[in-house]
Amino acid sequence: MEVKKLKTDIQYKNWIADLKTKVRTIQIKAALAVNKELLTFYWELGADIVQKQSAANWGDGFLPQLSADLIAEFPDMKGFSVRNLKYVRQWYLFYYSDSQTESPAIGQQLVAQITRIPWGHNIAIISKCRHVEEALYYVQNTIAHNWSRSVLVHQIESGLYCREGKSVSNFTAALPKPQSDLARQTLKDPYIFDFLTMSKNYGERELEKSLVEHITHFLLELGAGFAYIGRQVPIQVGERDFFVDLLFYHTRLHCYVVIELKTTDFEPEHAGKLNFYIKAIDEQLCKEGDQPTIGILLCKNRDKLVAEYALSDIHKPIGVSEYQLTQLLPENLKSSLPSIEEIEAELGGMKDAGWRR
Repeated sequence: MEVKKLKTDIQYKNWIADLKTKVRTIQIKAALAVNKELLTFYWELGADIVQKQSAANWGDGFLPQLSADLIAEFPDMKGFSVRNLKYVRQWYLFYYSDSQTESPAIGQQLVAQITRIPWGHNIAIISKCRHVEEALYYVQNTIAHNWSRSVLVHQIESGLYCREGKSVSNFTAALPKPQSDLARQTLKDPYIFDFLTMSKNYGERELEKSLVEHITHFLLELGAGFAYIGRQVPIQVGERDFFVDLLFYHTRLHCYVVIELKTTDFEPEHAGKLNFYIKAIDEQLCKEGDQPTIGILLCKNRDKLVAEYALSDIHKPIGVSEYQLTQLLPENLKSSLPSIEEIEAELGGMKDAGWRR
């Protein structure tokens, strides 16, 4: 067959596409294997450094000398600078107590997890986390959601570990396990919309419009699994038309998620209105296989006890969380915060890094 005809042959094109996919898969597996081997070496090196510094009287010049000797022997290999060797030692010491347990399997499991993510991610985690439990939370979520380093740093600095699963909800009573557990983990309190530029007296429509304009960052703050469907989604009940502020579908919970925005403090009647919307979505949009629709009410402030009372006799699953807008800080503090452009530039590499929802 002529080359020209071969290039247009469907079978050939499909075969080449399959080959390209296989090569990319091999490249990814090779990169992961190299990363794991390198980090396993770093872990052992960190243990050796700690042990030698403790047992031998080699003084402050130990790490600079070690760095010079390793660089002289392996000039083309990165990672032997004094700065990186200090990170290797710090990384080992950070996890050291958890790795030295009565069960060797637990220590091996810990090392197996932290060696699955890139070295730069590990440095970011131990530099910004206060304890091992928090660090492993970010390690596990990086593995699960394939976070780039910039996304990881954003999640740590926004305090995701402390916020996830902390909102008031009736999910335990309204949903069966394990969906109720996953739904509770999905919620945060507060949600931080620090990527928005809002006027001092912003309205609910302005907030809604701004969130949609920054939908990538909004989805990042909502968490994994949210697929955006629309804003001001119309639903008809009887002779009247109603409009849902924001509608999503959660790919892990397999359900619709209705989000209502309030620029005021939480009031009990807000839960009643959201309950009405959830009922309408369940009746009109849900298909076979869809789980019960979930409602999330985002308000400026909420009294926890008032929210618990309001949800206690509602049988539709609803969560109530606060949100924060960094831009509402005093003017003299804003200058020290990154601009919207800087945040967008920092998070702009998410797709290139394989970030996915």
